[in-house]
Amino acid sequence: MQWRFWLAIACLSPLAAPPTIAQTAPMSKQRLFVLTDIENEPDDTQSLIRLLLYSNEIEIEGLVATTSVHMKQRIAPETIRRIIGDYAKVQPNLSKHAPGYPTAAALERLVATGQTAYGMGGVGTGQESEGARRLIAALDRPDPRPLWVTAWGGPNTLAQALHTLRTTRPAAEVRRLVAKLRVYTISDQDDSGPWMRREFPGLFYIVSPGGYGAATWTGIMTAIEGADNATISNPWLAANIQQGHGPLGTAYPDVAYGMEGDTPSFLALIPNGLSVPDRPDWGGWGGRYALRIPPLDELDPKGFNGGVPITAETRPIWTNAVDKVTPPAPRPYGATIKPGERSFEGFRETIWRWRNDIQNDFAARMDWTVRAPGEANHPPLVRLGHPDRLSAKAGERVTLSAAGTSDPDGDSLSYHWFAYPEAGSCAVPIKLSGAESLYERHFEAPKVDRACDAHFILRVTDKGSPPLTRYARVIVTLRP
Repeated sequence: MQWRFWLAIACLSPLAAPPTIAQTAPMSKQRLFVLTDIENEPDDTQSLIRLLLYSNEIEIEGLVATTSVHMKQRIAPETIRRIIGDYAKVQPNLSKHAPGYPTAAALERLVATGQTAYGMGGVGTGQESEGARRLIAALDRPDPRPLWVTAWGGPNTLAQALHTLRTTRPAAEVRRLVAKLRVYTISDQDDSGPWMRREFPGLFYIVSPGGYGAATWTGIMTAIEGADNATISNPWLAANIQQGHGPLGTAYPDVAYGMEGDTPSFLALIPNGLSVPDRPDWGGWGGRYALRIPPLDELDPKGFNGGVPITAETRPIWTNAVDKVTPPAPRPYGATIKPGERSFEGFRETIWRWRNDIQNDFAARMDWTVRAPGEANHPPLVRLGHPDRLSAKAGERVTLSAAGTSDPDGDSLSYHWFAYPEAGSCAVPIKLSGAESLYERHFEAPKVDRACDAHFILRVTDKGSPPLTRYARVIVTLRP
């Protein structure tokens, strides 16, 4: 995807009525099928390199080369294979740090070609591609887990798969298979996205339609004024990713338009204790999204999007939500952190708020490709001293505890409990007691008129190099 400078557009507040964490927690690895217009610009290659570093945590089932509005007349599966070849050189070392890394040969078998024509011009009877057939085969597998399809370019290979299913299968079977799909597209990079959302109203679909300036995914790359943007800078990328980090680092290209605009499509699938993929409204590394119909004027209709038509949405989709983030401020003496004095608010902030953690995690995985386990950092093991779902009535004391948390490298740990009001349904603010850095904090349940859910996030960061962070989410149901 290509992009230009944009206008920031405010978004509406999210819907929220969450079930328990246990009901939505992943049973195992998330399944992922990737559609990529790789070679349109360098960022698809960047995102693929990052994804392969997490291939032990995510079950990749397809890597399909596609067209897009920015690359209408060719596809480049050879680049996917080249990057897998670089991965082959470091997979043995990665496997010393964590189990589950697939062989390069297994990944090579996942590479396929998608629709070779652009957009809906490549969708119709008799236009099935290898990629569309493989996507249908993945859906047909007797696997109870949902199948995530992420489109880093045009999604018309998915559109063709849906067209084929609708014209060859009974309606009930089509509904069953569509219900297994979870789609995240990086904006609309051809005209098949609006078609799918209109023709398949039950399709789970995360997207920021319209001009790229109104897109949540830009939070991975945008330099936020007044914020710490060091971890997306070119010097940081050179020192921590590109240079001295083996074949994958060497293969990681310089930024051309924006760093890794496609990466948010799979960040929520990484099991870090924060993200619950089936609940985009809860927020996580991939951003936070609300299920709603965005008004047409919110979609940056005059902004850059390569010329894909922008039309009114016909039904609710998972799209931009707004967070207000007040990062804690470090202190040289006494308590290590204090409440911050500056807040940042917007849809990009739903990703930006986690961005330093995301980037440090990426840097550590790059270290894994070239260093022995004893010479690299590994993330903390977060534990709670109580269930992750609690209940309280007005006036009752609620304790939030990280008792039992540890670090596999023996590193010292820092703790930060904070409320995440946008993820919940409680309108009343809740203040935690004690210093910001305590591993155990408390609050008194406020008075509420009706039952609501309040979300609290535990952020645990080790003091290794680079510092690594993992999380836990606790939902407290407040009752009258």
